[in-house]
Parts: sequence; C-alpha cells; structure tokens
Amino acid sequence: MTVSRTICLGFLAVITVGTILLMLPISTSDGTWNNLVVALFTSTSAVCVTGLSVVDPGTYFSFWGQLFIALLVQIGGLGYMTTTTFLILLIGRRFDMRQKIAIQQALDRPGMQGSAQVIRSIIATTLIFEITGIFLLLPVFVPQYGWTQGLWLAIFHSVNSWNNAGFSLFKDNLIGYQTSVLVVFTVTTLIIFGGIGYQVILEMYLWLRDRLLRKNTCLVFSLDFKVATSTTIILLAVGTIAFLCIEFRNPETFGKLDLGGQLLLAWFQSVTPRTAGFNTIDISKMTTAGLFITIAMMFIGASPGGTGGGMKTTTLRVLTSCTKAILQGKEDVLLYDRKIAINLILKAVGVLVGSVATVVLSTIIISLTDPTLDFIQILFEVVSAFATVGLSTGITASISIAAKLILIITMYIGRVGVLLLMSAVLGDPRPTRIHYPEENLLVG
Repeated sequence: MTVSRTICLGFLAVITVGTILLMLPISTSDGTWNNLVVALFTSTSAVCVTGLSVVDPGTYFSFWGQLFIALLVQIGGLGYMTTTTFLILLIGRRFDMRQKIAIQQALDRPGMQGSAQVIRSIIATTLIFEITGIFLLLPVFVPQYGWTQGLWLAIFHSVNSWNNAGFSLFKDNLIGYQTSVLVVFTVTTLIIFGGIGYQVILEMYLWLRDRLLRKNTCLVFSLDFKVATSTTIILLAVGTIAFLCIEFRNPETFGKLDLGGQLLLAWFQSVTPRTAGFNTIDISKMTTAGLFITIAMMFIGASPGGTGGGMKTTTLRVLTSCTKAILQGKEDVLLYDRKIAINLILKAVGVLVGSVATVVLSTIIISLTDPTLDFIQILFEVVSAFATVGLSTGITASISIAAKLILIITMYIGRVGVLLLMSAVLGDPRPTRIHYPEENLLVG
C-alpha cells in the first residue's frame, strides 16, 4: 500500500460513503430512495469539487441531501489527506513519517517539515474565507428568502465558491444575480483565492504582516508565488477581454446588457472556467468561439495546492518557458532568473500528455455511446469533468448511463491527478544504475 494508492483509495472511500448517504430517503425531497447512478454521480462530482449534476440540487435533494453535498465538497476541496490528518490532530494523536510523506505528495510540498502547522493553517484559511463569504452573501439572500433559507444559501454557495465547485441551489445557477456586484465579486474572489493555492495565500499574508509591522526584513517571494500569481492575473485579464470582444453582440448572452453589465459577465466568465463551475449566462447560448475559449481556460485550470483542478498554471508556464528556450536556442529553461530542473520539465510534459490522453479517450467513448450529441458539447462536458469545473452546455442530465459513468471516471482522474493515479496503478518507480547511450532523433 503505497502513499499514492492510499490517497486514491481514500477518495474512492469518501465517494462510496457519499453515495450511500445520498441514496437515503432523508436525502431526497420526496422521501424515497435515490437512484444509484444519480447518487454516485452527485457524490463523485461533490468529492471531486466539480459541480456537474444530473438533477437540480435545489429541488431534487432535501436539506439533508444538500448538507451532505456541502460536506462532501468541503472534504474534496481540502483533500483526503488534509482532512484525515486534521482529524488525527483533533483527537490528539501524532502522525508518523508515512503520513508526513503522504501530506507532502498530496499538497505537492518540497519538504516534510512543519506538516502539522501547514494543516492547521489550511483549515484556518478555509474557515476565514468561507465565513467572510457567508457574511458578504447574507445581505443578498436574507431579504429575499428570510434568515433561515438565506443563511443556508449563503453557507452553501460560499463553501462551493471557495472549494471551486459549481453546485447551486438555484435552477438557473447564478444567472438571476448576473448584475449583482456583491454576488459577482464575492463569488469570484472566493474562487480565485481558493484556486490559487494555500502557499501563495500564506506568503501574501506574511508579506502584508511585515509591511504593516514595518519590519526591516523583506520577504522574498518563492517561485511558486511569482508563477501562480502572474499567470492567474494574465489569464483573468486575457479571458475578460476575449469574452467581452466575442460575446458582446450575442443577444443570448451579453447583448442585452449595458457596458457595465457586460464587464461583470465577462469578468465572471473569465474566473469561473478556472475550475469553479458557476455561471451567470446560459452556456449553451454562447458562440462557438466563446465555447472554445472556455474549454481552453478549463483545461488550464487553477494553481497547485489549491482547491481547483485542470492542468495547472505552473504546468502551463513550464511548458511555455520550454518553448521559449527552444526558440531562443537556449539549453536551460528559465523562470524569473531561476533554472527549472529537468525532473519538473518531465513532470509537466507527463501531466500534459496524460491530460490530453484522458480527454481524447473520454470524448471518443462518449461520442460512441451518444452519437446524436454535437462534438463541441461532448468535448466541453469532458473537459469540464476532467478539470473539475462543472460548467455544462445542458446535456449532463440527458446523456446515457454509460456516458455518465465515463464522466464519473473522468472526474475522479482529474481530481486525484493523472500522475498520482498512474503511480498508484504501476507502483512507485525504482531507481536504476543503468545508463543508455544518447542518439539524435528528428523532432518537429
């Protein structure tokens, strides 16, 4: 039982427990036993913080069913190892070297020191942001639905926003609040900080603390911080401009609003494909160009160490830096005057190849099981599932059972990670002393 197998089986165990809970009569609004496929799909989507749903969570599930979904989203966002380690700390037990290694791999940390402190800071950060989101959403939901329902709506959507899941208790998701500045910026802020990674938030906090206390020492930001923040800002700016330019004449999406409303829609649409899944427009009414840009944004995803999925921003920057080095005739790959190690380059290539292979294979299989669907709809659904986004063109509920099972597998692969899953299947690599001769090969 290797560490990678422990993590993968842990997610499967949580999905299984969630499926059982969502099948209970107390979880459905009509008080009957839930359908197995619906419960399994919803549980997988929640644990994998995806947000795809074959039913309307607001009407199909009772309060208990919605609570189970929120808890599964919280566990999935924190990660299996983070949740179990936090429970170990709560009961006062000390964890051994094996658990420290598991935390290191799950959080993609460079070392094992301070694992307990890292877990505590992750839980504290999560609670601070989610509680802040709840208080900001209360003025919107309470006047409309009263204190009881309004508080629950604020809690549910704050948890889903921070954990980059797209479950909503409204039939039209957040389309009814597309011009609400408070809802748009609260949700998008939670999505961005939830997906940017805990290490980035910690460094940002330490920098602000030093500034406020006017300390003489200056915090030097890590390469992770620089790459994650700069790439996120670039993608958000480019996405906002691209969606505004493409959709502003589309009467089904942006065309009916003024410039201020269109800017809000473009900003939200630029943030939500970064593995969040909320939508303030009808995705099925977008232009083909808009759908392809959304697919590209979903495939890139969030940053490592956060609650989002996708190929990750750091992987994108490593690959683009490799391309830049080749075009400039350089032998070293540089990022912010730092040389990227060859093992990180190989890892980035492996993530890209594995991600593309998963998306292509899932798309082919669903094209065979549901031949009446358009290619763009299938590709959109598959990328949304793999990148744990949750956006959909509206076909999730109508696809066949076989296609739903493929999406379940795709969501699971996207959450645990391609490389981690392959390591769990094949076992940990063994070192070798054999070295082979080099030889040239025509490439490109």
